[in-house]
Amino acid sequence: MRPLILLLLLIVTALPATTRAAPIQAPVMIGFDAEIGHKTSTSDEAIRLGIELAINEINAAGGVLGGRPLQLQVLDNRSVPARGIANLKTFAAMKDLVAVFCGKFSPVVIEALPVIHEKKIILLDPWAAADRITNHNYRPDYVFRLSLRDSWAQPMLLRTLSDRKIRNIGLLLPNTAWGRSNLYGAESYAAAHPEIRLVSPQWYNWGDQSLLPAYNAILAAGADGLVLVANEAEGSLLIREIAMLPPRQRLPISAAWGITGGDFATLTGTALQQVDLEVVQTFSFARNVNPIRNRRVMAALQQNHGYDSPRKLLSPVGFGQAYDLTHLLALAINQAKSTDRAQIRTALENLPAWDGLVRQYNPAFTATRHDALGPEDLFMARYAADGALLPVAGKQP
Repeated sequence: MRPLILLLLLIVTALPATTRAAPIQAPVMIGFDAEIGHKTSTSDEAIRLGIELAINEINAAGGVLGGRPLQLQVLDNRSVPARGIANLKTFAAMKDLVAVFCGKFSPVVIEALPVIHEKKIILLDPWAAADRITNHNYRPDYVFRLSLRDSWAQPMLLRTLSDRKIRNIGLLLPNTAWGRSNLYGAESYAAAHPEIRLVSPQWYNWGDQSLLPAYNAILAAGADGLVLVANEAEGSLLIREIAMLPPRQRLPISAAWGITGGDFATLTGTALQQVDLEVVQTFSFARNVNPIRNRRVMAALQQNHGYDSPRKLLSPVGFGQAYDLTHLLALAINQAKSTDRAQIRTALENLPAWDGLVRQYNPAFTATRHDALGPEDLFMARYAADGALLPVAGKQP
């Protein structure tokens, strides 16, 4: 027996290197800290799906740094800033973790800015829109966003109503940093467009059981249109309440995209088709910006995730933006030739042009611009009867 074992060992060691199993390389880690436990959110699911689909593509093509696979680690902040800060500290201590994606809640990211820069951990933002997330004084800057900004969204929302000859516009805002960011954006735009009159801005709190008193105050102040800043829970509550009013009291609504962070069509039910509602977006498969990548991604969604149509994908902006941001991160890792976060941060500021799902980046970021999108990427969309979000023709800047 022993001579036979020795013979087998000699045969194995004599095999050419190409026939031996390749050594397993340690993964490069990516974090995702979001509102996983939030009851009505679907944005976290869309963002995660976009990251994972991009990771699958990158790993199938050989990974990063000469063969190391990307791997996702997920923590739940439940939309609570203190949890988000604790999670970032956990991620920062992980070996070979290069960056962390955030979710949709701007207050979580804003509160975490000191820790992000103290720990020098790259924060990738595929959704949260408050201006302060990238408009801050931390240098070097470790936050990179591929999403809209409130100061871009408000002009689009106000212009959408103004183009319909609606000039007395009410504002309904959450009493948060996100709401205050939107108020600033609206007031700045209105100051430069005197034909628009902002009517009786009203505030609400997360968890309010009715938004009708605030809405009625806006009606009473003479508004003939409404800009709504809300997430899916409060936004769907308002739509259901408005649908119960007489038709003449149902103001046309131009909405921030927070409402698309959940299954808004299901939460509103039949009320949605009784209210004149448009919502700002930055990505839709229907726009087909990159036909080749569009087809490949849709095929992967169908084959691996059971989506027989992109119309069924909830929170599509989160998916598209997270997908592109993951590919941009992989480019930066390879350009840095390292998992060192400081080197990857510098690489993100010096990427080559790249064609994504959302747009062509030429380049995505610079040393003075950490927002990959611009006002030109915004468009308005409506919910179809089947719940799909479809671009509105002509509603682009």
